[in-house]
Amino acid sequence: MKPFQSYLALLCVALLCVGTLEPSFAQNPPSQPEALSKPEDQTPRLDSQSPHWYSPFVHSYDPKILPPITISNSSRIDSLLRGGNLYLSLQDAVALALENNIDIEVQRYGFLIADENVKLAQAGGLPSTSPVTPEPVAASVTSAGAPGGGAGLTTFGGGNTVSVAGGINPLLAAGSAIPFYDPQIIGTLQWGHTTTPEQNTITSGTTSLTSQNSIYNVGVTQGFSSGAAATVSYNNLVQDQNSVRNLLNPYTTASVGLTVTQPLLQGFGLALNRRNIRIARNFLKVNDYVFAQQVISTVANVVQLYWNLVSYIENVEVEQQSLVYSNKLLEDNKKQVEIGTLAPVEVTRANAELSSDEQNLLIGQTTVRQQEVLLKNAISRNGIASPEIAEAHVVPTDRIRVPEVEPVRPMQDLISEALDKRPDLAETRIQLENTRIGMIGIRDAMRPTLNMIGTLSNNALTGQTNPLLPTTSGVTTTTTAAPPVLLGGYGNILAQLAGRNFPNYTAGFQLDIPLRNRAAQANMAIAQLQMRQNELEVQKSVNQIRQDVSNALIAIDQARARYDAAEKAVVLEQQLLDAEQKKYALGTSTPFNVISVQRDLANTQLSDVQALTAYGLAKVQLDQSLGTVLESNRIEMEEAKTGKVSRPPSPIPDLNRTGNLNNGGEAHRPPGAASKE
Repeated sequence: MKPFQSYLALLCVALLCVGTLEPSFAQNPPSQPEALSKPEDQTPRLDSQSPHWYSPFVHSYDPKILPPITISNSSRIDSLLRGGNLYLSLQDAVALALENNIDIEVQRYGFLIADENVKLAQAGGLPSTSPVTPEPVAASVTSAGAPGGGAGLTTFGGGNTVSVAGGINPLLAAGSAIPFYDPQIIGTLQWGHTTTPEQNTITSGTTSLTSQNSIYNVGVTQGFSSGAAATVSYNNLVQDQNSVRNLLNPYTTASVGLTVTQPLLQGFGLALNRRNIRIARNFLKVNDYVFAQQVISTVANVVQLYWNLVSYIENVEVEQQSLVYSNKLLEDNKKQVEIGTLAPVEVTRANAELSSDEQNLLIGQTTVRQQEVLLKNAISRNGIASPEIAEAHVVPTDRIRVPEVEPVRPMQDLISEALDKRPDLAETRIQLENTRIGMIGIRDAMRPTLNMIGTLSNNALTGQTNPLLPTTSGVTTTTTAAPPVLLGGYGNILAQLAGRNFPNYTAGFQLDIPLRNRAAQANMAIAQLQMRQNELEVQKSVNQIRQDVSNALIAIDQARARYDAAEKAVVLEQQLLDAEQKKYALGTSTPFNVISVQRDLANTQLSDVQALTAYGLAKVQLDQSLGTVLESNRIEMEEAKTGKVSRPPSPIPDLNRTGNLNNGGEAHRPPGAASKE
């Protein structure tokens, strides 16, 4: 026995030495938050890497070290900066969003969470809720008030939202328990001293029984997919007493045993006990759809921000043109007042119109700056923290194009495409499938409990002859002498266990029948009712998709009609202004009439810009309703997952001496000019 105790002591010393190599609370006291959340070494590494000699033995108990987050932007944004301007095509804006947008980056962690959920379920745990971020809050794209008194811009409202996918219903966790599949080692190491006063001396031969006890137990337990649980144990008890009745003292008892419990009713079956693994694997699919939703929502938001910025810039151009008209009118009026052909009040009237146009221009310019901030925040990780990006003016190099003929597709074909491609609908259906899978546990919990239990063990006893035994002439009496098979050291223990000298066998059944079973019945009824609610939610989503597609088509038709009418109105108002200016030059018109026609032209040009923007936003709405935002913007899902877009940045258009886009750039069209192809 003594060699065994020596080896055990040496093992304990080695374990204590290993413990001193790990970071201690003395080095990182709990008062420091990082001491509890971060290990000392924060270098990212793979699971297979072993920074210490003892790492293979303790890696299962150390957290994974993930690389820190990065808030630096991709190099694409720097390549588009020139001369204090950020020249941005629509494709570059989308690419920058894929590379830098925080909402998309947050959702990328969902893939890692989903993988860990599978690992958790494979170990027998309950997966956490589906790794879904809330609906991303889109930056406001509504107009702060269209300059010149025009109506505000039409913006995308839509019924297209990013739903928040719930995890497992709490009731599903109340179903039949799932075994823990990871094996566990259970050990006990205990020393004790007891002194017990005795009221008689028959059993121990002494009035004060003193015991020295040492316990060394170890076991392995594991669950299985059938619902069974097995435990293999090896127990040792070393005891030294002052009893004169013991045959052996000190003595060692040991046993090795196997206990198996197999449910036969509640808790039985592979489908039942592997249901969480199926649910966790479905979460992998759910996360793909949720990530696609996030990308669709973010890209659609960026496209809306981009087109609204183009619209606000064109509004500024309209206001600048109105300001030119007002300045010319003021100069003409001053000249006529000087020669006495016009009343001085007309100069005052022209000045008032000029002040109004200057105010509208200032409002339009500040609106552009606000929209630039929103767009920069959507396509960069650190927003406007970078001085270069904060001070740069965004110069859009694309514009909305209206086709000569609108493509016509049957409504039912578009609805079928939306039902097939919308990721939110696919996600809802998988969540419904998970609910059905989880109900297996609820249904099983209604059964009685019937377990088959079997135990097999071998026992052993060894020790030295008790020196306190009564003796006759110095020799222990034969009536109390210990049999030779029990005399010996720890090797005798192992021989007895291997020879199965003292076997135990136990087999039986354990039955538990709830008489009313109301809790299980209520859980099952509630789960079924909630599943019916979820089925109705799926149908509601289908109906909403049909409505979204229909509304998007109507919005396109409406925007197209507004745009065509606005284009014609701009041409007519321009002709009216030219005619009125000619009449004024001939003295047959008044400044008031000229100002009125100028206002009408400015408002018509603003309506034209708004109608064109409404058409572009309606196109985005249709893509989002159909779930085709990714295809329309040439987005590869693998690139979105990695955040690395392979296509190069768009070339910066040629600049003239003033730093503006040449006519070939087509960044902004002249107000009233057709934009059809």
